[in-house]
Amino acid sequence: MKRFVSGLLTVLLLALLLALWITLPWQGVLALALAVALWLSLTRSGRLAREAARIGIAGLPQRWGASSVVVVGIAGVVGVLVAMLAMAEGFKATLDRTGDANTAILLRAGSQAETNSVITRDQVPLIAALPGIARGADGQALASPELSQVVNLPSMADGTDANVQFRGVGPAGWAIRPQLKIVEGRRFTPGLREIVVGRGAQRQFRGLEVGKPLKLANQQWTVVGVFEARDSHDSELWTDADVLGPAYQRSAFQSVTVKLDGKAGFAQLKAALAADPRLKLDVLTTRDYYGRQSQALTRLIRILGTVIGAIMAIGAVFGALNSMYAAVAGRAREIATLRALGFRGLPVVTAVMLETMLLALLGGLLGAAIAWGLFNGYTVSTLGQNFSQVVFQFKVSPALAWTGLKWALGIGLVGGLLPALRAARLPVTEALRAA
Repeated sequence: MKRFVSGLLTVLLLALLLALWITLPWQGVLALALAVALWLSLTRSGRLAREAARIGIAGLPQRWGASSVVVVGIAGVVGVLVAMLAMAEGFKATLDRTGDANTAILLRAGSQAETNSVITRDQVPLIAALPGIARGADGQALASPELSQVVNLPSMADGTDANVQFRGVGPAGWAIRPQLKIVEGRRFTPGLREIVVGRGAQRQFRGLEVGKPLKLANQQWTVVGVFEARDSHDSELWTDADVLGPAYQRSAFQSVTVKLDGKAGFAQLKAALAADPRLKLDVLTTRDYYGRQSQALTRLIRILGTVIGAIMAIGAVFGALNSMYAAVAGRAREIATLRALGFRGLPVVTAVMLETMLLALLGGLLGAAIAWGLFNGYTVSTLGQNFSQVVFQFKVSPALAWTGLKWALGIGLVGGLLPALRAARLPVTEALRAA
């Protein structure tokens, strides 16, 4: 019972050490590394530890089997963790790029997304007359009443049906979003059943080539163009809102997107909405709106990635413990000789830890490189807040690679600590007899 409690406490202390290391900011890691480097260079114990570590590292090729277990195990942890976080980062970056501070979206009061918002047609002229909305060259308000319909299309991968957002926009929709560029074909003609498709949607779903007919709502539509926006609009199909509404028996709009009139435009528009009792609407900048849309899924992916990484990290820690215990046992005579020559406990502990941290660093670099090579820029789609597929790319950033390296070094720190302490406590005479 006593041994069980002692083992449990040891595991908890190691887990706490790993958690503290992972939450350490990069400035703390850099300061700690600098302090260790100065100690290795300027003190007698540090120089002894450096020499002992050099001897151990020189023998790694002779222990390549055990060493590769540590490197590969840690590389797997880092690769999976960085890939999961890159998926969350890519999804968030795609939605963050969709909005900006110069445009705003109006929804029914209390609505969290377009899917549960309703704006009646008689409210649209009232909105267009509000202050804070920019005007075009013709003097008309740059306001686009829009509605969104989720439709099913066969996926490019296996032909199974997936949800796609079919957006109807007003005439000002293009001017409000100048980042949308037609890269193939042309824009749809207002009043006709014509569609332009996002480049991301075209890559993910079948039947969206320019010139092809597409049957939606029991009606024949024609794909006339392809656009690129490099944001979540790349996942959508676009047509005239006044054509999409009747096709799906929709008599109202769901949102109105507007171009703001300068820096003070948002405040003016918000105040005007609050003062008009006929317009029970909420207004957000599109940056805030799409940022909120990404929060829930991004948080979920990050939590899942961290949990999966933690479970794999536990396995990697035990793998490192077994490998380093075996390495210490195999080097019993070498360690005993060093102790007999005057190497105290601290240099021996440091030498074993440096050896383990080197293997962990190699595993972390390998895992980050694999994640970057396989997943950076990899295009996938997932279900967004409006129940339609959002096409986005994995984004392996330097910050995520650093997070993976911190996990790797943390695993090496925890996995090498107990074997290092065992090596330091190894009695010289007993070690020589055992060898």
